[in-house]
This record gives sequence, structure tokens and C-alpha cells, in this order.
Amino acid sequence: MTSGDKIRFFFEKGVFDEKGNFLVPKERSINKIGHALHAFDDVFKTITHSPKVQELGRKLGLQDPVIVQSMYIFKQPGIGGEVTPHQDATFLNTSPLGKVMGFWIALEDATIQNGCLWFIPGSHKDGISRQMVRTPEGTYPRTQFRGSERNYEDNQFVAVPVKKGSLVLICGEVVHKSALNTSEKSRHAYTFHIMDSRGTHWSEENWLQPTQELPFPSLYTQT
Repeated sequence: MTSGDKIRFFFEKGVFDEKGNFLVPKERSINKIGHALHAFDDVFKTITHSPKVQELGRKLGLQDPVIVQSMYIFKQPGIGGEVTPHQDATFLNTSPLGKVMGFWIALEDATIQNGCLWFIPGSHKDGISRQMVRTPEGTYPRTQFRGSERNYEDNQFVAVPVKKGSLVLICGEVVHKSALNTSEKSRHAYTFHIMDSRGTHWSEENWLQPTQELPFPSLYTQT
């Protein structure tokens, strides 16, 4: 809830024993780093605002795109966790829908074995069935779901293995997932989400909110 304007580390499940000791090497225990790499890390800030990314944004017709979050995802070998079917707009909700897009950059080859992305073709046309919203201050958990996730069959998904350096654009309403990494190779990726802010309302119920320290920065700001 408080990582939107900071850089924080998130561990994989099952990497600690009951006393808090590591069960795996520390360097293989991290699930991801987020959610403000684009703002506070010079390397990722440069990548996010690179001329190629900005040019692509303009070719896509994005008028006033702002960056709402960024993550480095490790997908560690052997333990990189499953990401169940979901739509990004469930967590990053706007009115109207269709204003959020993910830029997913493969930093290593993403294969079926190490947990590449899977998508349901055409699912971006069906809207969203649930929304994750904040709960009142002082309550726990701090978020809850309104609505419920649809049921999906495995045969609806199409695997999208990509080579290192590839960019995958992810519509906020498309259903996607990734499997547990059971291989001996990691699947590192850098991803960030943008919202085309012109004529768009960012839900005050989203877990992620702009702050005084970090308003959502423009994608087109030169670095």
C-alpha cells in the first residue's frame, strides 16, 4: 500500500523458515522490486523515458501518458511464483477503461519452461469482472475485491515465449498469467504501466495513488 512512491523489495513465498532465516540464497529470494524504479533509479528512469519508448507511445496515439508504476520481476529459477489469471485494470482501474497499458521488457529469454506470459486472445473486449479497492483506514486487510474473477480454462490461453530484449505491450483488460518457474533458469523482466491521462479518471479506490512526493510523471518528459 505504501510502495507506490518508493523502491521496495518483495520476497518469494517460502524462502524463510519459521525463525525468519533464509532457506535459499539471498540473491535468489527476491520476487520483485517496485514500484517507483522509473522515478528513483537512474538506469530504469532512462529506460522508461528512452526515445524508443516515447516514439512508440506517440505511434500508439497516447496523448498524455503518465507512468503509474514500475517493477523488476525476477521469476527465480525453481521457485519463481505463479501469477494467476488476471487483468491489470482490476488493480489499476480507470474511467473509462482502456486507458492503462503495460510495457513488459524481457531481460532474459522467456520460455514456457521458465514462466513466460500466457494470454487469452480477445479477452480485452469483455471488460473486467472485479476491482481491487482500498478498505477504510484502520481496517485489515487494506484491500479487498469487489466482484469475482471469471473462471478460465487452460486451453483458452496462448503462450507468448519471447527472446531477451523483446517488448510485450499488455492492454489493461487482457487476461494473462504466468506459470511457476520450474526450470533452472531465471526469467528477469522490467515492466512499467502507463495511463493515458487525457480525459481519464484514476480511481481513488486503487491501492496505488499519486503522492506529493511522486505525482505520476509524464512518459514524454525528457531525461
